[in-house]
Amino acid sequence: MATITKRELAEAISQKLGSPQIVTKQTIQLFLELCTEELVKGNRLEFRDFGILTTVERGSRIGRNPKTGTTVDVPPKRVVRFKSGRLLKEKIQSDSSQDAPTDTSSDTSTQGQ
Repeated sequence: MATITKRELAEAISQKLGSPQIVTKQTIQLFLELCTEELVKGNRLEFRDFGILTTVERGSRIGRNPKTGTTVDVPPKRVVRFKSGRLLKEKIQSDSSQDAPTDTSSDTSTQGQ
């Protein structure tokens, strides 16, 4: 598994589109800024078949400092939640099932025939 940076993504897109890399990088940056602005406003971002980005309120809670064991009050906060879309889930599942080693010893469909 590798980490893909914004620059690497811009390079790949610019090669596929045949557009200048700097324009592609600016487009990606603008897209991310607009998404951030909408999430700050509390709006939901829905990208069909890819996923949904929403913000949710986490309530206050009592936490525990793992080092000292003392309890601490954790204040409420807003966090971003991502729910993957159907096609993204299917694509990831089909790709991961092809990468996973197949274990035929546990296949019971051919046993006892």
